[in-house]
Amino acid sequence: MIKIGIIICDRYRTCAGGKCLRALRNREGAFARYKDEQVELVGYTTCAGCPGGNVEYTGEEMVKNGAQVIHLATGLLVGYPPCPYIHTFIRFLEKRYNVKVIAGTHPIPQKYLDMHTGLGTWEDTNEWQPLLAPTMSDKATREAYN
Repeated sequence: MIKIGIIICDRYRTCAGGKCLRALRNREGAFARYKDEQVELVGYTTCAGCPGGNVEYTGEEMVKNGAQVIHLATGLLVGYPPCPYIHTFIRFLEKRYNVKVIAGTHPIPQKYLDMHTGLGTWEDTNEWQPLLAPTMSDKATREAYN
């Protein structure tokens, strides 16, 4: 059993988690890595807004609840602008709590891929491609998450 936590961007604080939970259930997007595993969600909350003051406390709570992996929701990647603190969150959570952190949850919706490609948001491939890779699915899957 792998226990995970999910931290979402505060811009989407009213999100009910439908895409993230669907992707977890279907093992799509960044959750495809668990295709042969049982997974338990042990925490779901926001970063509390820029600059992410809740990350410190929610990370601690999630780890106390057994989280072995914390996922930073896809919204931190596809929102506009993408989260400027995502690299900081990853470094902090991994160092402070000795937990694996993965950028992304559900597959990137096609409409967001099209928008960010057109805007050139993710042109710095060294910075963005490693973060985007877990959520890049085939086009049909991306369209299903529009």
